[in-house]
Amino acid sequence: MAGTTATAAETRPREEYPRAKGTLYRGDLGMWSWVAHRITGVLTFFFLFVHVLDTALVRVSPNAYDTVISTYKHPVMILFELGLLAAVLFHAFNGIRVMLIDFWSEGTRFQRPMLWTVVGLWLVLMIPAAISMLTRAITELFGGH
Repeated sequence: MAGTTATAAETRPREEYPRAKGTLYRGDLGMWSWVAHRITGVLTFFFLFVHVLDTALVRVSPNAYDTVISTYKHPVMILFELGLLAAVLFHAFNGIRVMLIDFWSEGTRFQRPMLWTVVGLWLVLMIPAAISMLTRAITELFGGH
């Protein structure tokens, strides 16, 4: 019966694994991807929570709702929108990668190339979005149309 765990002879002692400089954890990119996935998930959850709350204000007090929405129109909020976009995109692409690792028989073998694909796709979409959104924020802050 083939098992998924390595035998004692196939594993290296813990001391042989190199430690990343500046960290106490012996993990690699997969660990940082796991951390980033959790952080972006929590950030997205908090955005949705705040979104539900501010939308609920419309029933309680339309004037309070209008005040909250007017604060969202400030150009500095574009930075928060950019952060939200970055978090949602990474979380979505990395979530697809996690599903492929879990449900595709070859997923674990290709997990590192898939991580670099996630990072590449994220950059390809984030760079133009960041340029567009930051240009709009700068234009609105320092006078434009």
